[in-house]
Amino acid sequence: MTRLSVNINKIATLRNARGEDYPNLLKTAQDIISFGAQGITIHPRPDQRHIRYSDALELKGKINTELNIEGNPSKKFINLVNEIKPEQVTLVPDSEDAITSSAGWDTINNFSFLSDIVEEFHSNSIRVSIFIDPDITMLEGAKKIKADRVELFTGPYAKEYNIDKLKAIEKYIQCSEVADEINLDLNAGHDLNQDNLTFFIKSIKTIKEVSLGHALISESLYTGLESTIKSYLDILK
Repeated sequence: MTRLSVNINKIATLRNARGEDYPNLLKTAQDIISFGAQGITIHPRPDQRHIRYSDALELKGKINTELNIEGNPSKKFINLVNEIKPEQVTLVPDSEDAITSSAGWDTINNFSFLSDIVEEFHSNSIRVSIFIDPDITMLEGAKKIKADRVELFTGPYAKEYNIDKLKAIEKYIQCSEVADEINLDLNAGHDLNQDNLTFFIKSIKTIKEVSLGHALISESLYTGLESTIKSYLDILK
């Protein structure tokens, strides 16, 4: 079964819109877990426009499931992760002003940089996932960097799904086959929803975890958070 980690950035965006503490991020995270999700994902950006660094610290030790912290490994981010020691950190190559993650790491040209960061996080017993495009060369590079997992950027798949889903999934299947050969675990995330996730998971049965936020929270406006989470869990069985 593929695990569901819910990205709660959008909850923080809603809270920040009024400058107060409603909805409360910790309470929402705990409710999401009680509804069946197996993980919580946060992505604190430098401008703290949704998740704040203080949010990350507040979540520490207060959710009884895996915490995944995503981000570009600036010194401030690295210090935060080392202080919290989440179960997983996902390294993404976002610029400071990026609206959302839109491309994966070049694991070849950033080999030394990423290797040092992975080694540091491993020294604190933190599992490391590297966000990459569905590219075998980048996947093999992540293995050489000694990452525990890669998160496949599924934005291109989601864009092409309604045009030609067989073509859309092709590179991801190829990556999954190579990942299995070299013993590298796979996560996936970005623009996945209840429509395109079903085919993705049926096509690639080795995905350890999907990190979902924007679509899941948007869909929950219509069907409710608990019902939406349970619908995704049914897909991932």
